Amino acid sequence: MPAEPLIEAAGLGAGYDGTLAISDVSFSLLPGQRLALLGPNGGGKTTLLRALIGELRPAAGTLGVNARCGTVPQTERSRLDYPVSALDVATMGTLSRLPWWRRPGRRDREAAARALERVGLGALAGETFGKLSGGQRQRVLIARGLVQEARILLLDEPFTGLDRPSAQGLEDLIAELAGEGRAVVIATHDLEQARHWDLVLCLNKRQVTFGDPAQVLDLAVLEATYGGAIVEIPGSDGKCILPPHHHH
Repeated sequence: MPAEPLIEAAGLGAGYDGTLAISDVSFSLLPGQRLALLGPNGGGKTTLLRALIGELRPAAGTLGVNARCGTVPQTERSRLDYPVSALDVATMGTLSRLPWWRRPGRRDREAAARALERVGLGALAGETFGKLSGGQRQRVLIARGLVQEARILLLDEPFTGLDRPSAQGLEDLIAELAGEGRAVVIATHDLEQARHWDLVLCLNKRQVTFGDPAQVLDLAVLEATYGGAIVEIPGSDGKCILPPHHHH
């Protein structure tokens, strides 16, 4: 039997105070697939992520999310001066499935410790979260998502600020997690990295394209995604197309 999609959207529109921030979004994501969510700042990536976790209800079309979602936010938006350990942060993943009055117990912390082992950080469980490297913090946040028993992981620009070895390690971890049957959505500005994932969804307030990056990422699509700010430079195969640099 073919696998059932973990996410399925058809004509999805969502927004704020009656105004659509995204429209005409249609895609599906199967277990084991990695989706790059590509687009400019303000193009709707965050709106789509919020719709996927249920913070925004569809204003148009339909959206089916058929498994628990685990969110991995940008670490630069996290409070790094708060004295919590890596284990504490991973344990926070249990809060979504505990009654409001119950604090995480021994079994919850054991589950968080196993998740840290899974992402290669078991030895750093007691380290202060804010003192870890950017790549290590991303792994802790992924561990938090695993503790949520999530089959869908939503990563918001997880490679921002990472050096190349850390980025490669994170790419390898994402591939492993997808290989275990999870669906992974990676919001990114990095076009070359987007080409490495299984699927790409380009957004600029509306859906521009969805499909295999090798087939759909051409100049016309990138111009529609990023407007007139595309820069073309000589490349080994004729041209290399780069979106503009974004500051956060």
